[in-house]
Amino acid sequence: MGRVIFVCGPAGSGKSTHARRLEADGMVRLSVDAEAWARGHRTMPLPESVRAEIVGALQERLLALIAEGQDVVLDLSFWSRAMREEWRALLAPTGAAVQIVHVVAARETALARVAARTTGHGDDFQLEPEVAALYYDHFEPPTAGEGPITVVRTG
Repeated sequence: MGRVIFVCGPAGSGKSTHARRLEADGMVRLSVDAEAWARGHRTMPLPESVRAEIVGALQERLLALIAEGQDVVLDLSFWSRAMREEWRALLAPTGAAVQIVHVVAARETALARVAARTTGHGDDFQLEPEVAALYYDHFEPPTAGEGPITVVRTG
């Protein structure tokens, strides 16, 4: 049975960098941002209909990968407990082991990273400063009641 890692944190925290390390170690990485880029989208946030379509496609791919016994890293914000519970419920029938990796960076560091983005690839979407701040300020950190959590500090 495959395992699934939820990489969570606000924009600019270093989620994609960490997820790519796990990918280099053999996990399959699924990312809304990478999928949006592959589909030709160059601005964030995505229209809700596009985001929903991409999430649905990623969820289908996730279930197929787990059925094949693959280990998967989900490079999403997982910005709320409700979002994490939704994905956990999707995985419950599969028996896949879920682990949370919470990537943490100081607010000023995360916002500076977002401001420095150049829109060069699917992990490099620019955000308006107000949107990046909103994402940071409304992120709901995972709690011990959500299962195993590994905290990765990036700045």
